[in-house]
Amino acid sequence: MNAYYVPMVVEQDGRGERAFDIYSRLLKDRVIFIGSAIDDDVANSVIAQLLFLQMADPKKDIHVYINSPGGSVTAGLAIYDTMQFVSCDVNTYCLGIAASMGSVLLAAGTPGKRFCLPNSHVMIHQVSGGAQGTASDVERTIGFMFNLKKRLNGILAKHTGKTEKQIEKDADRDNYMTAEEAAAYGLVDKVLTHHSDGRDDKKKAKA
Repeated sequence: MNAYYVPMVVEQDGRGERAFDIYSRLLKDRVIFIGSAIDDDVANSVIAQLLFLQMADPKKDIHVYINSPGGSVTAGLAIYDTMQFVSCDVNTYCLGIAASMGSVLLAAGTPGKRFCLPNSHVMIHQVSGGAQGTASDVERTIGFMFNLKKRLNGILAKHTGKTEKQIEKDADRDNYMTAEEAAAYGLVDKVLTHHSDGRDDKKKAKA
């Protein structure tokens, strides 16, 4: 988020003008945007926003928009655990790409409330990384990576309805999916073409 200019939004109320950075303004509408690689700083920011919205209103939905190539598994799992922890329904939306840990967070939304935009893509794959140091250090790191792989396979299996064996096979290499393929696979529930805020339903009810 710091690598480019962050737009400011100016609003007027009875007390005059107030300026917000765009992310703070989105937060007012319970929208969180993950638009970069996932690292500890991004995770801490997203977690803080999730917890804030949970405390502000535990019954209102949270909307998480994802355009991310993935990143740190441990940082991503911290976000995942918080998404599961809060009592609010968490709607997830993929625009652009949700790859690696991004795909895990996309799938982790509340069932029935996980979406892809038409030209977005989702990519799943196995954990990758490196190890150096003594033979014992390398051995422990490899063991840790295999444990992470097993844990992520279990998470994707839980949220897609696939078996862990099927997930392991499908994620053995970079596996890119279109929005429709991601929906068929169970990573999302629906491909959205237009945003709906429920106003049409309210109009029908009044009619």
